[in-house]
Amino acid sequence: MDPIRAERTLCGPASSGNGPCTGRPDFAPTAPYAEGLARLRRLGTPGGGKGTPGGGNGSVMQVLEAHGKAPRHGRAWLLGLGAVVVVIVAAAVAYGLGRSSSGGHGAGSGGSRSGAGGAGGAGGTTLPKAAAAHLSIRATSPTSGTQIAPSNGDISITFSAPVSLGSVTPTLAPAVSGAWVQPSPTTIRYDLAAPLIPSSNEVVSVPGGPTGIKGKDGGTLPEGTSFTFTVADGDPLRLQELLAELDYLPLSFTPSGAAPPPRSAATPQLGNFAWRWPNLPATLTSLWTQGEEDVITKAAVETFENQNGLTVDGLAGPAVWSKLLADVAAQKVDPAPYTYVLVSKVLPENLTLYNDGTAQYTNIPVNTGAPGADTTDGTYPVFEHVTASVMKGTNPDGTTYDDPDVPWASFFNGGDALHGFVRAQYGFPQSNGCVEMTVADAGMLWPLTPIGTLVTVVGPAS
Repeated sequence: MDPIRAERTLCGPASSGNGPCTGRPDFAPTAPYAEGLARLRRLGTPGGGKGTPGGGNGSVMQVLEAHGKAPRHGRAWLLGLGAVVVVIVAAAVAYGLGRSSSGGHGAGSGGSRSGAGGAGGAGGTTLPKAAAAHLSIRATSPTSGTQIAPSNGDISITFSAPVSLGSVTPTLAPAVSGAWVQPSPTTIRYDLAAPLIPSSNEVVSVPGGPTGIKGKDGGTLPEGTSFTFTVADGDPLRLQELLAELDYLPLSFTPSGAAPPPRSAATPQLGNFAWRWPNLPATLTSLWTQGEEDVITKAAVETFENQNGLTVDGLAGPAVWSKLLADVAAQKVDPAPYTYVLVSKVLPENLTLYNDGTAQYTNIPVNTGAPGADTTDGTYPVFEHVTASVMKGTNPDGTTYDDPDVPWASFFNGGDALHGFVRAQYGFPQSNGCVEMTVADAGMLWPLTPIGTLVTVVGPAS
């Protein structure tokens, strides 16, 4: 018979409907039930140690026996115990799954790892790498907009993060010889192998985007950018030194001391000037002022401009400096002789031409300006040099003139020129301001009076 069914048969319903069979002498456990009790006594009960719950001396089953507990209550206890075990197992499974999803103890920043590789295996999942930040320019030297940058100064760019100096580098316009170097992780510098051109506007273009300069972390400038500065005007002293070295002046310049670095070629050097010839007239030598753009220097610049196909204005701008520095580096000296013309208005009026310090032609009879059209005293460089010229104007007496083919003209002061003109006689004032001479003399002198030749007029007014 089933033990529970036997209990119900022997005990019947309790007065409360739920209480146990107590105090009934006719209760006798069936054999299977008795055997189960004996097994529980041998095994003890969970949680109490040595078969006693909570550490007591009695046995739950003994209490049940003593009160005639129905076997079905023992079964309920077993069912409860099973439920607890199920809950514990479920919690353990959930805990294990949680550890797996978070990468496990000690996984750290390495993230979750799973698959055949096991913990830390190569087949695990890694966190995405952070995107590289954009680069930016923090500073430049010279700063953009600088107006007087030194010709031998550094050009540098400082970025917001370390950069890789590779084949892609900034460019300079106008181009200047040199190379980009990296003195620090965030800064690149252009080491000049030649000077920046005086008075030039320099543009430094920095490439950006995917093909531009890159940071160590792969970051790039969002787009290309540039900065501009103006190089300081050339030093007049250095201009004179260079012109003298190339024989455009009646003086020589001899450098002294150690040679400067190439980047300083446009800055004044130590050295000495000296007159190239000992017998030059005082009317010329008195015009020289070292370190200033005097008329001798201006005439030399005009000669240089004329020989190199530049606009003749006597001003040493970027084009003059660029070509002058190149010619000095190549030692390309002036191939023409240095000539100088002295016109005397002392009667009889005459002209002397000096060629490389020697008075090659002297006492050439000339006519200067008549009263009211006096030829102005002073020293002037020739600025126009033509084989024939149309001359029109008004004479001091109010009459007009129109001479279509005046030969061998070298203009030096406004409308005043050295030229040939047919007169009955020469040696006294009778022109309209020009320095006239015979056509033959003018043709002889013309090749020696090119643009840049200095002409000095001296003497009493007519």
